[in-house]
Amino acid sequence: MKVILLKDVKKQGKKDDIINVSDGYAKNYLIKNNLAVPYTKTSQSILQNELDKRAKNEETLIKECEEIKKKLENVTLTFKVKTGTNDKVFGTISTKQIADKLNELGFNIDKKKIKLDYPIDTLGVSEVTIELHKKVIFKLKIELKK
Repeated sequence: MKVILLKDVKKQGKKDDIINVSDGYAKNYLIKNNLAVPYTKTSQSILQNELDKRAKNEETLIKECEEIKKKLENVTLTFKVKTGTNDKVFGTISTKQIADKLNELGFNIDKKKIKLDYPIDTLGVSEVTIELHKKVIFKLKIELKK
C-alpha cells in the first residue's frame, strides 16, 4: 500500500515521502497514529500544493536574507574595550554582544546565527561568520579599539 508520511518515521522515511508498506502496517500503525495518509490523487495534489507553498516561502526568506547581507557586508562593528599592559584585552567579545550591537543598528539577528571561529580578544579588525540561512553566509568585520 502506498502512503504519504505526515511525520518522520524511523527506518521508513522522512515527512512528505511516498513509500510502499504492507497493508496491515499502513492501516494499523501509520494511519491509525496519524503518521501517514493513504496515497490518492487528492492527497497527492494536497502534498504538491504544500511543497509549492514551502518553496515560495523559502524563496522569500532567502531574498530577505540576501537584502540583509547586502546591507551588512560593508559594515564594521566597533567595540570599545578596556586593555591592560601590552594592549591585552580584558575578556572577549561574545556573540550576544555582537547580536545586541546589530539590534541597535536595526538588524534582528539571533546570536545563534553568529559563528565565532576563534575568540575575539585582540585589538584590531577580526571577522565573524554570519549564517542567516543555509544559502546565505557572509563575513562581518568586528573592530576592537581602546
